[in-house]
Amino acid sequence: MPKTIMIVDDEPDLTRLVAHHLKQEGFVPVCASNGSDALKKIAAHQISLVILDVMMPEVDGLDVCKQLRSRAETTSLPVILLTARADESDKVIGLELGADDYVTKPFSPKELVARVKALLRRSKTEGEEPIYHYRHLMLDTARHEVNSDGKKIVLTAKEFSLLEVLLEKRGRVLTRDSLLKSIWGYDYFGTTRTVDVHIRRLREKIPFLSKAIETLPSLGYKLTDEQ
Repeated sequence: MPKTIMIVDDEPDLTRLVAHHLKQEGFVPVCASNGSDALKKIAAHQISLVILDVMMPEVDGLDVCKQLRSRAETTSLPVILLTARADESDKVIGLELGADDYVTKPFSPKELVARVKALLRRSKTEGEEPIYHYRHLMLDTARHEVNSDGKKIVLTAKEFSLLEVLLEKRGRVLTRDSLLKSIWGYDYFGTTRTVDVHIRRLREKIPFLSKAIETLPSLGYKLTDEQ
């Protein structure tokens, strides 16, 4: 069944262009020109991913992202931010609010579609999805669930993938570049700060990981092998 992609941008020409390229790749685009309209349509449709412009009148993209992450039904919905700002701090704010990725305007529609595919792509085929246990933490890849001390932990798509890689390669040093390539699924050309933001969010949501995930200066991260 084709996946439905929400495009939220107040530039009609850009929205039509992105929708055209998504259709060519077999996706079903649903468009909105502002944040309020987007939230209504997301609630009314079975959306698989949201492409969200940051700079919009009334309800901007960052506020929409924040609202999506605060609602149980959309907290794990993949979000790609579109931003015309080159300032890294603006991108970091978006990532800290729960966005999974960002694209800076102007951009190549083909690159955007590639990122959509990468974010939606399942890393493992059905029947090969393991369950990871670490101390009192459990990650079930098939159910896309994480529990700590019996309590469900809600993670975004990228946070889940990052935790899965850390668990799978426990005890090994993982560079920021390797994490970007394995999780984001494309040759990342931006800042490795993206990984740092997601690591910080994992530590905040699962406090005991603050010490369990070791930071290796100038290298990357490692989940200690100690049980």
